[in-house]
Amino acid sequence: MTVPRPARATAFPTLPMPSAAPTLVKRSMSHRVSPLRRMPSLRALGALLGSLALAACSEAPAPAAAPEAAPPVVQGNQLRYAPGNPQLQRFGVQAAKPATALAVELPARLVWDEERTQRLYAAFAGRVSAIRADVGQAVRPGTVLATLASPEFGQAQADTAKAGVDLQLSQKTLQRQRELFNDGIIARKELEVAEAEAAKARADVAQASARTRLYGGSGSIDQRLGLTAGIAGIVVARNINPGQELRPDQSGADAPPLFTISDPTSLWVQIDAREADVGTLRPGAAFRLVIPTLPGQTFQGTVTAAADFIDPNSRTIKVRGKVANPDRQLKAEMLGTVRFERALGAGGVAVPASAVMLRGTKHIVFVQRQEGVFEPQEVEIANEGTREVVVSSGLKVGDPVVTDNTLLLLNQLRSAQDDAPRPGAAAPAAGTDAKAAR
Repeated sequence: MTVPRPARATAFPTLPMPSAAPTLVKRSMSHRVSPLRRMPSLRALGALLGSLALAACSEAPAPAAAPEAAPPVVQGNQLRYAPGNPQLQRFGVQAAKPATALAVELPARLVWDEERTQRLYAAFAGRVSAIRADVGQAVRPGTVLATLASPEFGQAQADTAKAGVDLQLSQKTLQRQRELFNDGIIARKELEVAEAEAAKARADVAQASARTRLYGGSGSIDQRLGLTAGIAGIVVARNINPGQELRPDQSGADAPPLFTISDPTSLWVQIDAREADVGTLRPGAAFRLVIPTLPGQTFQGTVTAAADFIDPNSRTIKVRGKVANPDRQLKAEMLGTVRFERALGAGGVAVPASAVMLRGTKHIVFVQRQEGVFEPQEVEIANEGTREVVVSSGLKVGDPVVTDNTLLLLNQLRSAQDDAPRPGAAAPAAGTDAKAAR
């Protein structure tokens, strides 16, 4: 039998629960997730973290950056590099040698050999009727290059014919006068006049015939003037066209020749020499000719003449040489370089021209005192060439001088001198450092 509990006395009356409370409680209870249901998601998260860790471990470590080379430092007047500095490979070093001869290079230009060249102009006015030769054609003396119809040349042919008629008449007159003189009919004076007239007629015939024969005229009067070659060679230039009107006043230095004939197997070399090189480039001296467009080939030449004055514009002396060209590889108006050696006296030291620099008003070279140690050295220049320089003081034979990238070495020396602490500069005070640290 159940005994009922007595009711508690409350200060407030018991309020009835709303009808929705049980429903909310049930719903909240129904949305609670069991720990067993959370296990699959935790397992997936663990697997993902494990795969990421494994991928991170499988990646190769990044290579370490190569350490930068230490910059050179200045010690006294020397620029010092650390052993193994990669910049040391840029500086080529060559030992100074005794200066017995200086290698000299001078600009040169090839031109036609004027001793084997002929330029043709029209001696009479006329019109071009035919052209019989062109550029590149080989000709011999007497070869007709072009034909002109020239009334002026026809007049010369007529003068030659008239001179021949006058000569025949004077000879007949002389013969008759001799017969009369032998018979005592005329005086000796009249015979001498006839002899003089005959001699004059013979001279006129010789002059007129030589004139027409010189320009290729025949015995007939056809007004045909032939331009003929006077030497054997090759037609190297042509400035004439069919039907062109020509006049003798169109010749000269300002007018191009109608034909130019030359022998290209021999060429002249025009050299612009300096005053110091004239003593070496005397007639008979040998030189070497190098053409940039013909690499690897050297042509031997000989000096034939030298001018006795200095060109006021270029301050050079014109020297002429001759070079053989049997294969016709060389062409007129080519530009090249003439090389030769100029003998020097004893006592000088020769270094490459790339080793010498101008620092202010002084010439300097960098001397390698030991591996990675370079020192600038002032020198005095005795002779300066395009490839070599002769030093009279400041170097001795055997000194290793820098020949490559000397400007880079000079810039690094200046930079190191600017970064180096100057002697006598006050050190920063301790209080200042403490304040800065604070």
